[in-house]
Amino acid sequence: MKNIVLSGAAGALLAAATSSAFAQSSVTLYGIVDEAIRYQTNAGPGGNDQVSMTSGPETHSRWGLKGSEDLGDSWSAIFHLENGFEAFDGKLHVPDTLFSRQAYVGLSNSKWGSLTFGLQYAPAYDTLGNGLDPLTVGNYWQNSWAYNGIGNYLEVNNAVKYQGSFDNLAVDALYGFGNQPGAFGLGYTYATELTYTYGPATLNAGFQQVSVPTSALGSSTGTAVGSAINGGKTNFLHVSGAYQITRDIRLLAGWLHGQDQTGLTDSNQQQAGAPTLKGASPNRIDDTYYAGANWQATVPLLFTFAYYYGQTRNAELLDGSLGKGVNQSATILAEYSFTKRTEVYAITDWARGTGAFAADYPGGVNSAGVPTNTIGRTNQLGVAIGLRKMF
Repeated sequence: MKNIVLSGAAGALLAAATSSAFAQSSVTLYGIVDEAIRYQTNAGPGGNDQVSMTSGPETHSRWGLKGSEDLGDSWSAIFHLENGFEAFDGKLHVPDTLFSRQAYVGLSNSKWGSLTFGLQYAPAYDTLGNGLDPLTVGNYWQNSWAYNGIGNYLEVNNAVKYQGSFDNLAVDALYGFGNQPGAFGLGYTYATELTYTYGPATLNAGFQQVSVPTSALGSSTGTAVGSAINGGKTNFLHVSGAYQITRDIRLLAGWLHGQDQTGLTDSNQQQAGAPTLKGASPNRIDDTYYAGANWQATVPLLFTFAYYYGQTRNAELLDGSLGKGVNQSATILAEYSFTKRTEVYAITDWARGTGAFAADYPGGVNSAGVPTNTIGRTNQLGVAIGLRKMF
């Protein structure tokens, strides 16, 4: 009988300890299901238009799990898993990859910040995607082309990441291991962001460099598409800012600079159905400037306005030579929130490219493969309506 009493007491103590541990831990399931119907002009060779079901202009559908456990003395253990999928067909956003957006574990301190390990967002995606780009690094080519040169590198494999806030200054820094045998400096990513907030004003600057091996499998880039030059560099520099004029109006502006030595940006910039390029630029340089505004017209109605102007040089033209180009786009987005978790939206956007950017439009050639830039097929008008549900 004594043994039974002792076992019962031990069980009660264990249950109490377990209950206490669970009380100090939390796990959250969350997600977004976002779907739109979109009409777009010049969506195919010869200037064919298109009506399609697609993702929303700002957010891909996703679901995730995140959690933390209180370790005491202001320390916590944290984790985050995030999946991307397409609601219109149920497929994974990245084939054969369950958690293609985020998958990391780490430690967090309320004073010193967090240190995390795994697949993580690049610091530029953290800052520009969370409010310093008017369209939060949008989904449609017409409002995301400025990032296409580095789009494959905004989620970083094998990454160690630090985030901390000190008074008005926020620091976001990352290093992604290349995982290349015998070559420590091959396949890496390093990036940093500094964001300073003072009253209604926010100023941000960031830099990212990626070394892309000939075969990028296993590297920080997380893609099988390798550089034409083993270890070719892709650099991304930006300065951005925002100012809250009134409670309802916020202005944004920025400059994005990219330099690509991998030969991948020319093809990464292209839309589906664009003409096939003959080669690749060994040193493409892009500069994009943007301005935008958010206007909370009423409590449920938010308007976003954005304009992007980009220049490129040393980029591939349709005839295979290298040259310059200009692309510009303008977007108006209206979002109406029924609740904090459900909204409908409508967007209209316009884009036009000339010179090297003509190669990025499906209308850049006709059905016979003849360039059509001279008759204005390298411009597009898009209109979409959609529904976004968050949980």
